[in-house]
Amino acid sequence: MIDFSQTQYWLAPLAGWTDLPFRATVKKFGVDLTVSEMISSNALVFNSKKTRQMIEKSPMETPYSVQLNGSNSEILKQAVEILNEEEGIDCIDLNSGCPAPKVVKTGCGSSLLENLSLLEEMTRTIKDTSNKEYTSVKVRLGFTEKYGVDIAKAVEAGGADFLVVHGRTRSGGYHAEVDYDAIKEMKEAVKIPVIANGDITSYEKAKEVLEYTGTDGVMIGRGAMGKPWIFEQLKKDLKEPSQELKQAIILEHFDNMVKFYGDHGAVIFRKHLHRYSKGYRSASGFREEVNSLKDIVKMREIIKDFFS
Repeated sequence: MIDFSQTQYWLAPLAGWTDLPFRATVKKFGVDLTVSEMISSNALVFNSKKTRQMIEKSPMETPYSVQLNGSNSEILKQAVEILNEEEGIDCIDLNSGCPAPKVVKTGCGSSLLENLSLLEEMTRTIKDTSNKEYTSVKVRLGFTEKYGVDIAKAVEAGGADFLVVHGRTRSGGYHAEVDYDAIKEMKEAVKIPVIANGDITSYEKAKEVLEYTGTDGVMIGRGAMGKPWIFEQLKKDLKEPSQELKQAIILEHFDNMVKFYGDHGAVIFRKHLHRYSKGYRSASGFREEVNSLKDIVKMREIIKDFFS
């Protein structure tokens, strides 16, 4: 399903951003793997309606991965058993990299990096329970210190089929310099495929990272916000799409948000418009205008006009 003989270009899971409408938009531009937003194992087990909606996928999304967080192996097992009943999921990923305080304080996300035996246990829980083709783990280089090789070996020992590495520690947040040397060391330390993540926003950067680290692919997160076409650019070294194409993409994304979320989708879409309009003349006035709009027809007209 995932052809690791070819360089992989994946969309990173981003809470509040990589929902079904956004992933469907990105998929049009050749992304090789899409991943759901981070799903709480507890919320899934306790049958949260919102969480159930978050695991829905577009028919185009193949292969498709669902990312779980959790720190209790029994709850995680139950969550995986629920996903086992869902068709169209190719991979279950364990989030061991989220730095958000509200996630870390529950023992989830990058908190797992402080207990590598638990990280291995949680990985093994998914691997042994899942009926999906792949089990994966997304990690950082450590919690406050860097010990990436130990992390990579724990994930491999837990039975993961591949590993995604965000090249910062938890304390490094999203602003510390990405350590590609550490990613390279992790790649060399294990036999499973490794995907590099962190500050990869251009064809040149992707090529540099791939050549330097020797990783099997790259995962793009924030670089795709407002630029869902970035994957086609990265894979084919293309220039920016035409304004006409951008307008069509943005309008289709808007329509899909409304279809998926109902009228509230227009409100949620405001943050995407902030990203899409970055660098445009009069972007500030445009953002102020859309921030005050709730009428779907009016908002669509303004979007169409601004990006014409």
